[in-house]
Amino acid sequence: MIELYLSKVTESSETETAGKMYARVSYKQTMDLHDMAHHMAEHNTAFSEGLIVGVLTDFVKCVREMVLNGNTVKVGNLAIFKATVESNGLEVLYDAQSDKVASATMGVLKEGEKTGAAVKTIKLLAQSTGDFTREELKKDVKLSWTDKTKAEIAAAKGDVNVNPNANTNQGGSTQGGDNQGGGSGSITPGGDNTGGGGNNQGGGDEG
Repeated sequence: MIELYLSKVTESSETETAGKMYARVSYKQTMDLHDMAHHMAEHNTAFSEGLIVGVLTDFVKCVREMVLNGNTVKVGNLAIFKATVESNGLEVLYDAQSDKVASATMGVLKEGEKTGAAVKTIKLLAQSTGDFTREELKKDVKLSWTDKTKAEIAAAKGDVNVNPNANTNQGGSTQGGDNQGGGSGSITPGGDNTGGGGNNQGGGDEG
C-alpha cells in the first residue's frame, strides 16, 4: 500500500500550478541492504541473513564495475542499469586559435570556448523493466491517503469526528516538485532524458 499526502504549491509561485494541490508519496522508511537481507531471510529461504547481505553487497559492487566498463546490467523485473552522460555543446572538432581538440574527457567549457571536454558529467540511469514498468505498476499498486490527509479531507467536508492529531511524516508546501524523503535513489520509469545535448539513453519503459 502506497500512502499519499497533498502538497500545495505556494500562492506566490508565478506559475499555472500556484495554489493547486498535488499528491505526493509519503515514504515510510529507507531500506538499506541489511534491511532487505533481513526481509528476504524471513521469506522461508534456506540462506541466512548474513549470507544474503554478502551476496547483495557483492552484487552492488559488480553492477558498478560493469556499468563503468560500458555495459548495461538488466535485473529482470526490476530495472536496467547503465551509465549516461550530460554533454557540452561543441562547435568544432579542432580550434586552431586555441589549439584545442574535442576530447573524451569531463569538464565544463569556459565562456567563448568552441571545443574541449565533451562531457559535463556522468550519472547512473535506472530504467524500469518487466514487472516494474509503468503499465505493470499501475495494475498492482494500491493507493491510500495518510491519516493526516484523511483528517484534512474530513474537515473540509465538515465531518465532526475528525482526529486533528493524526500524524504523518510528510507535509508542507512545495513549488510543484516531488518532495521525496529518505535520500535513496529512484528508479525512473521512462528513462532519463538528460539535457545539454547529452546522451539520451532512457527511451521509455521496456515492454
